[in-house]
This record gives sequence, structure tokens and C-alpha cells, in this order.
Amino acid sequence: MKIIDHADSTILDTIGRTPLLCVNGLVPEVSDKIKIYAKLECFNPGGSVKDRAAYQMIIDAEESGELTKKKIIIDSTSGNTGIAYAMISAVKGYRAKIIIPHNASIERKKIIAGFGAEIVYSSPFEGSDGAIKLAREIYENDPDTYFMPDQYGNPSNWKAHYLGTGPEIIEHTRGTVTHFIACLGTTGTITGTGKALREYNADIKIYAVEPDDAMHGLEGLKHMDSSIVPAIYDRSFPDKTLYVNTDDAYNMVKRITVCGGLPIGHSCGVIVAIFPDGGDRYLSHEI
Repeated sequence: MKIIDHADSTILDTIGRTPLLCVNGLVPEVSDKIKIYAKLECFNPGGSVKDRAAYQMIIDAEESGELTKKKIIIDSTSGNTGIAYAMISAVKGYRAKIIIPHNASIERKKIIAGFGAEIVYSSPFEGSDGAIKLAREIYENDPDTYFMPDQYGNPSNWKAHYLGTGPEIIEHTRGTVTHFIACLGTTGTITGTGKALREYNADIKIYAVEPDDAMHGLEGLKHMDSSIVPAIYDRSFPDKTLYVNTDDAYNMVKRITVCGGLPIGHSCGVIVAIFPDGGDRYLSHEI
């Protein structure tokens, strides 16, 4: 357990160092010789893995001088990064404008608004790609007003996981990790964590997970063949890409919640090493 007691401490100091939980009891069909661990990113203060990337992008921009109090933070999101931006902006005294698909869960919208950020809705029919296009359009029309972290193209996104998530997994497993699995959204988690793990042990296998269909129902995840591929992602980086059906993911979420007491988000329903967020921001969605 972290104890933060320096004079200028804030809630942002609690980002990272999330628990690693053995979840073998939830998958009894797996051999006892194999251990499956979940990195519970819902323990970040903003409730998701995106706190790590958003914070790294903002502090790196502050250090470079790109971000000042005169500028408004603007970026596209499916929800979780927007929550992270809004929370960090509230703590640091920035204004934030979040571009999000209109059909994102009501919980995510309310949390973003609750932190005081402005919300602009993109088309519900274009998913995260529509939000990306709208955010770029707003920024390019007035670049002096805004700072755009660009989570899909900013190397500080994966840097957060290279410096934090990867080393934490190595430490918490005492270096015994053999496989790492993460879903693809901005791809920062798999890229940064995977780089750190491979530097530690080149034999560690990195598996990517994405929806099996362009018309999927998994918020925040990208079906790469039908989406704008993030600039920070090299599709040859993972050892293998796994494809998950939306209904199977929802069913697994229900199983994990009911049997394991872990209310997780739908992108966790593929039994990945990273459990990106909590189920509190999906309660309005049927499962």
C-alpha cells in the first residue's frame, strides 16, 4: 500500500503501482501449472489504465513547454482517457475539452463533466475514429488556443507503460512472467509494457487482442483492419493477435463479476493480463 505524505502531494501521486491479482479461480479449465494474473487498473484514481498515459503526456508537455495554463487541453477519447484528462486538469488547474462519441456510456460522460471538463460529441456512427477526426479539426482550426496530446500518436503514451506498467509486472511476478496480453485501443499499453518486458526477457510472448468484427460493441477497442491505426503502433510488434467476439467478452465480464466479485469493464472480458478499468462506467449497458 502506498503512503503519500509529502507536503505538495495530490491524488495524481497515486497513479500506478496497481495490484496484480491471481485469477486462476475464475478459469478452472486452465492447468494448475499455469498462473494467470490480472493487473487491476481500476485502482488508479481515475478508475482506469488511461490515467498512466494521460498523466505522462501532460507532464512531458509541461516540461517541454508545449503546455501552458493559457492553453486548453483537447483530445479525442472513447471515455477513459477523457476521464483521466478531466481529473488531471482539475488538479492542475487546466481547462479541458473532451471529444467523445455520442453513444459512449452515460457514466463516462457524467464523470468527465463532473471534473469540470467541456464535452463535445462526435457522431455515434463513427466510433473512436469519428472523435479523432473531430478533435483534429477543432485543433487545426485554432492551434494557438489548444494543446492536443494526441494519445494515438504520442510516444509519451507508451512511455508511461514502459516506465511503469512493465517494470511493475516484472517486480510483482519476481521476473517469472512468460506471456503478456492486452487489448488494442490507443495501443500504448501493449507497446510500452511489451517493450519493457522484452528488454527484460526477449522470450516473453506479447499477445494483442482486438474485436473480431468492425461492427463490434467493445467501447475503446479497435478493429484494426477497419480503423485508423494509431501512429504509435507497429502491427508486427505482437507475437500474435487474438480476436474476441463481443458477446463472448460480455459473457466473460458477467462471469468474472458474479463469480469473482470483480466488476470490470467489457474490454476485460477476454481474460487479459491488463484489466483496463472498472464496471462502474458501463452500468447503463446491458450485459
